Amino acid sequence: MTTTRTLPVLAGLLLLSAPLAAQPKDAAGCADDPLFPTRMPGYRIERCETKPFGAYEFFTAKGPRQAVEGEFTFITYTVDRREDDRSGLEVVRNYEAALTRIGGKVRASDPQRWLNGTVAVDGREVWVQVEKGNGKIWLRLVRPRAISQVIVADAAALGNDLRASGHVAVAGIHFDTGKAELRADSAQAVGEIARLLQGDAALRVFVVGHTDTVGGVESNLQLSRDRAAAVVRALTRDHGIAADRLVSFGSGPFAPVASNDSEDGRARNRRVELVKQ
Repeated sequence: MTTTRTLPVLAGLLLLSAPLAAQPKDAAGCADDPLFPTRMPGYRIERCETKPFGAYEFFTAKGPRQAVEGEFTFITYTVDRREDDRSGLEVVRNYEAALTRIGGKVRASDPQRWLNGTVAVDGREVWVQVEKGNGKIWLRLVRPRAISQVIVADAAALGNDLRASGHVAVAGIHFDTGKAELRADSAQAVGEIARLLQGDAALRVFVVGHTDTVGGVESNLQLSRDRAAAVVRALTRDHGIAADRLVSFGSGPFAPVASNDSEDGRARNRRVELVKQ
């Protein structure tokens, strides 16, 4: 199991690092990733790329590659002088030492060409892969996280799912961590629930809150109840839906739709569902 560390202790962990003043000029807007704030001497950043949500397939020792989704960072280092280039073994061993010194774990490697591994930083698992090429070093990092939900279901889609299965998860309802106050960006999703109910005067629903397993069972049960009640209040107060058509209920962590072992799974489990009465 990896050890959680905070970023301020990560500085200076590569075994070889050149003084800042001696580093060649990097590409505009590029900088070392905070996880590896130093680099091999003589190298400059040729290009960099960061995506709020992307994916990369990491090498494995055997079998298919391991696909990981999340915040994606890609940095290409290069040398301008041939004499500054380092061997693949030297590069791999340096990053291997840097990763293990911050509590990380090497998952797979080819000592002459590449290595990858994981490390927990501030409670988040970071995947890392380093490759050595001719005069270049490629560094890729993925910080797994759930994709930000920007598409919300409309009233018609909610109604179709309710008729088909008797329940539907409502995408686009958001709460801050540990809180039961609806965030402002939940207004569109709540409005679609209201449209559904306004379009079918006979429809009555349970509004059910769900949580992940982070925290105690009792606190999660109460949080799920409070969140469901918040949705009901918004529907009655802001949209004029009759209170007798709505019943709020909290299931806490007891009806997961995904594993709670990953952030993506936990994010899927934190949801509000409508269940037809």
